Amino acid sequence: MTETTGPGYRVERVEREGGLVSLRFVGELRFRQCFPSWERVGRLAHPPGARTELDLAAVEHLDGAAAALLLDLRHELAAQGGEVEIVGPNRAVEALLELYGAHRRQPSQKLPPTRIGILDQIGRETLSILGESRALDFVGDMALAIAQAVRRPRTVNWADVPRLIERAGADGLPIVLMLNFLVGLVTGFQAAVQLAQFGANIFVADLVGLSVTRELAPLMTAIIVAGRSGAAFSAELGTMRVDEEIDALRTLGLDPFHFLVFPRVIALLLVVPLLAILADVAAVAGGLLVALLRLDLTFTAYLLETRNAVHAWDVFSGILKTVFFGASIALIACKRGLATTGGAEGVGRATTSAVVTSLFAIVLLDAIFTLVFNALGG
Repeated sequence: MTETTGPGYRVERVEREGGLVSLRFVGELRFRQCFPSWERVGRLAHPPGARTELDLAAVEHLDGAAAALLLDLRHELAAQGGEVEIVGPNRAVEALLELYGAHRRQPSQKLPPTRIGILDQIGRETLSILGESRALDFVGDMALAIAQAVRRPRTVNWADVPRLIERAGADGLPIVLMLNFLVGLVTGFQAAVQLAQFGANIFVADLVGLSVTRELAPLMTAIIVAGRSGAAFSAELGTMRVDEEIDALRTLGLDPFHFLVFPRVIALLLVVPLLAILADVAAVAGGLLVALLRLDLTFTAYLLETRNAVHAWDVFSGILKTVFFGASIALIACKRGLATTGGAEGVGRATTSAVVTSLFAIVLLDAIFTLVFNALGG
């Protein structure tokens, strides 16, 4: 019989008849104590017999990392052609070994990367788009939640709405104003180049005013909100989903739609139109700067021409679009977030999908509104 010792534990090697080798572990097997002397334990196990027993009957405690070392030793001895068996563990040690040894170690196989053909890729994307029909389930759940909220308004998490309005509105206001000011500036410059050839400098105010109030300001504002707030909503709900916080809310009797989705939808319904109004002002200011510096127009003349060209319906039509833009951004972002699976990678995929889908929805809604307004003569 030979043995080796370490802090708090001892290993004995006993050779019996018939080629049976028994390694008897005694004491507490903790990783910090075992690891420095585990190489000696490995040498003690060699040469293995025809049959090897790892006797744990005298083991008082086993932690997870030490269990991994023990199972690795068993795998190593078995790989040399012998029969290895763990015998005698108490109930706690046996449960831990079952947990760590539930999956047999498989040899790694390095497979060459699979090349996906362009037709195969197109087919996969098509099936993915068709799979979006499952979003109808979310629409149905949302409709039921709205009906319940109408009957019981107190179930909605109204306390979260001011915080979300501040994050989506006040925090995003500087970039909205700056971007739309630059849009008005660029539009004014482009118009000035053409209109100056005909001596129609004053009509820059008409072109900038109508284009930004009807299309550009609402569209650019919605795109910024989708990139900022839509991505944030999707990432937040996705993280809550993978961390099982959504399930915890249901366990507490709280509806995720009332507690998480409604406040975000309400916040964007209020914020996006207000941001669009301020964006109109910033874009007109950008065009005004071009008129003052490039076209030699006066401040008063530009504003009077803008007032004559831009009517209330032009501003209202753009604001009306933003209501639907905000609702679509919030719903798509929340839907993607609540459907997240796959840990951190899944959160990234959900966030990307939410932004891309929101942008597509914004452009599609804008096209639909444009067609309807033109058909109605607006």
